[in-house]
Amino acid sequence: MVVVVRMLVGRILALIPLILGVVLFVFVVMEFAPTDPALAAFDGANATAEQLEQFREANGLNDPLPVRYVRFVVALSHGDFGTSVITKQPVWGTIASALPLTIQLTVLGLLIALVLGVALGVIAALFRGRWPDQLIRLVSLAGVAAPAFWIALLLVQWLAVGKGWFPSSGYVNPADSISGWLNSMTLPAVSLALPVAAQLARIVRTSMVEELDKDYVRTARGGGLPPVVVVGRNVLRNALVTPLTVLGLRIGYLVGGAVVIETMFALPGMGQNMIQAVLDGDTAKVQGFVIVIAIGFVLVNLVVDVLYLIANPRLRSRT
Repeated sequence: MVVVVRMLVGRILALIPLILGVVLFVFVVMEFAPTDPALAAFDGANATAEQLEQFREANGLNDPLPVRYVRFVVALSHGDFGTSVITKQPVWGTIASALPLTIQLTVLGLLIALVLGVALGVIAALFRGRWPDQLIRLVSLAGVAAPAFWIALLLVQWLAVGKGWFPSSGYVNPADSISGWLNSMTLPAVSLALPVAAQLARIVRTSMVEELDKDYVRTARGGGLPPVVVVGRNVLRNALVTPLTVLGLRIGYLVGGAVVIETMFALPGMGQNMIQAVLDGDTAKVQGFVIVIAIGFVLVNLVVDVLYLIANPRLRSRT
């Protein structure tokens, strides 16, 4: 436990320069973007050059880049993500309303990917070389190659338009109806989860096969232990250590894929709001959305690192 706490403190301290670097990168990229916040603020109106200059001066856009960056970081440290030049409302209000839906979609997609990926990987390993293994490997290869938006189009065409089992767009708040929420989130979550589940199945299969070939498995089987006990208590637990190393990156894929999936299914989450902000030239909103997503990705990887340390006793002994 002491080792885990020490490692956690060290990782948190290391996150500070990393997050500052992410904020700097996003800030610089948006500063050199062709979008002019002054023009976006007037929303295509025939603003004079004097009005545009007054807006830039009032909002500090004429200050040197380092000054603006320091001011931006100080504001972020107080939870201030700036004000939208379009709606004239704080950016954090939009983030706070959109973030829960993106979290719901990502978590639901992750749960589906974990259940499918682990189950298919275990089955493929237990039936190694036989038809279930060959079928699962073929399906998982197709799943890895298929992008989430293409899977979404097929699911909408088949299950929404063709069968009418699910809505093709829209969102139902779980506070209003749990069944309606599940109905509206099933196709987006499955579309997001299937490529991750396919890759996870391949990793779990490989890891399971390596564990099944080790001496302790043969010894346990020779000692008369039931296969369910050997696989469930020992092999599966040890085999899942390796997939944990890539889980953090796959969660990042889920968050990134949610941007496209939310737009396709008209879900009012971070993705749809961010794309709309890009179209509107709302620099403050784009910065806020990207920074929140990047920080979330960093924090998720921190959690995965800690889980990997807990699941791997050998790593703890060397730490």
